[in-house]
Amino acid sequence: MSTIDSVPHRLAARAAATPDLPAFHEKVDGAWRASSWSAYALQVRRAARGLIAAGFAPGQTICILGFNRPEWVIADLAAMSAGGAPAGIYTTCSASEILYIVNHAEAPVLVLEDQGQWDKIAPRLGELPLLRRVVFMRGFVADHPLAMSWEQLLASGDAIPDSVLDERLAALKADEVATLIYTSGTTGPPKGVMLSQRSLTWTADAALNLVPVQPGQCSLSYLPLSHIAEQMFSMHIPISAGGEVYFAESLPKVPDNLKEVQPHVIFAVPRIWEKFHAGVNGKLGEAKGAKATLLRWARGVSTAVHTVKNRGEEPGVLLGVQYKIAQKLVYSKLREALGLGRAYVCVSGAAPVAKEILEFFASLDIPIREVYGQSEGSGPTTFNAMDRTRFGSVGPAIPGCDVMIAADGEICLRGPNVFLGYFKDPAATAECLIDGWLHSGDLGVMDAEGFLTITGRKKDILITAGGKNIAPKNIEAALKQIPLVGDAVLIGDRRKFLSALLTLDPDQLIKAAAAAGTTVEALRASPQTRAAIQAGIDAMNTEFAQVEQVKRFTVLSDPFTVETGELTPSLKIKRSVVNAKFASVIDAMYVE
Repeated sequence: MSTIDSVPHRLAARAAATPDLPAFHEKVDGAWRASSWSAYALQVRRAARGLIAAGFAPGQTICILGFNRPEWVIADLAAMSAGGAPAGIYTTCSASEILYIVNHAEAPVLVLEDQGQWDKIAPRLGELPLLRRVVFMRGFVADHPLAMSWEQLLASGDAIPDSVLDERLAALKADEVATLIYTSGTTGPPKGVMLSQRSLTWTADAALNLVPVQPGQCSLSYLPLSHIAEQMFSMHIPISAGGEVYFAESLPKVPDNLKEVQPHVIFAVPRIWEKFHAGVNGKLGEAKGAKATLLRWARGVSTAVHTVKNRGEEPGVLLGVQYKIAQKLVYSKLREALGLGRAYVCVSGAAPVAKEILEFFASLDIPIREVYGQSEGSGPTTFNAMDRTRFGSVGPAIPGCDVMIAADGEICLRGPNVFLGYFKDPAATAECLIDGWLHSGDLGVMDAEGFLTITGRKKDILITAGGKNIAPKNIEAALKQIPLVGDAVLIGDRRKFLSALLTLDPDQLIKAAAAAGTTVEALRASPQTRAAIQAGIDAMNTEFAQVEQVKRFTVLSDPFTVETGELTPSLKIKRSVVNAKFASVIDAMYVE
């Protein structure tokens, strides 16, 4: 057998070390059902042998399309074990986007979840000339010559000797492609990020050095598994450390699942934390009298405690006593109600989160650690560790990863976590991978203590008619702090002044309408709503230089969504789409 440190080899080692401990849990008939590490490893081997029986060759790719569930990760690891690479596809992708990725990846096998996903591609199978097999996850199988049930895949593998799979495992190499992560496509067709076995295992170890995970500690898997961050939290870190994974039932069920599971580690994108913030802040605002006084005191104590802890120090005796009292009276109840009763580390990543959001949660004894990175860097590049955090920054570089700021302000990184390149795209690879340094496309500054602050994206920079360079990030973050505002897109490239397109948050709208005794439609169209937003912008503008102030704004009638095209599957704004779709609205703001 090969002695390389690969993800499949780590899974086998984990199953040998703790065969009977739970590896993952799924909801079956209303109850959580656990699968052990030995059962997990056995299913991966059977699925890998099933792929081999289907003709899957070393170096080939399979595509996986479905919500988070055991078959997703088993198929992923089976493809690696058989000497190939998995490539996840976002469930929100259109038929054309699915076809593009399957064809680009040259995948002979597509693992599919359900009828809805099958309906997207079934009429266009003729456009997938290399596809030889569609394997369906449990619960559905189509009547089609290419179709195979999950059970059939596993059973077919039983005819392949274990020795055949062992030969494939022994042939794995640390620096060969282990997985393809397709970017969410903010600026064009998605690119296939090639990550090696070494980059995956090294990054998992680096993460565990910053956030130790022990057997028995768990996380909830609910963000897209086609994203490297969720793969780290749902596969590579648990396999390396023995942590347990609960697969959420669905996105709408995540709040309920959080309360049931009470995970020890929780990763969320800023939109999730923003929704938590809106809901909790609304509830806190209802507190009156003695309860409000207690809450103010407790929040002040928590803020003081975490200010000290973020420096790597411990609170003094008096503050420590106050903290314990506040935990018993306030924090513990609130955390458990949110599903964060056992959470010892909460992480925000994939997009910028407002400093105010982080400070708000820290005042409630829920410190959120912001991470910065990209698929091309296997996930994390910098991280606010538990003993070294500065809100508003994305933390210092993870140990073993070098980070520098180029002359034009671009963030560059170098280390074992850097990708091999873009699949079948040497030109794009050469553009961002120069002399071993990954040029991220992000702009930032690093202070004397090594804390990195993101200032924007190179391609997002607005150059006004007056020649001023404006980074939208901080201005948009401030706009989103205004009550009722959901998304904000700054406008001003080649324009005389800055303006903004705003959407209203649906959940906040519903609550505000109910409180005002009116309808959502009436509140959205109300002059008072516009006046309140204008007042918020006026106050915000005082914090920015004259050239960075927002002079006009338009509130759009509908929120941005993946389905309507303004958001990527990882919930980032597609600026080019927004600018094109609302061109006439934008032009109207600049009519004299």
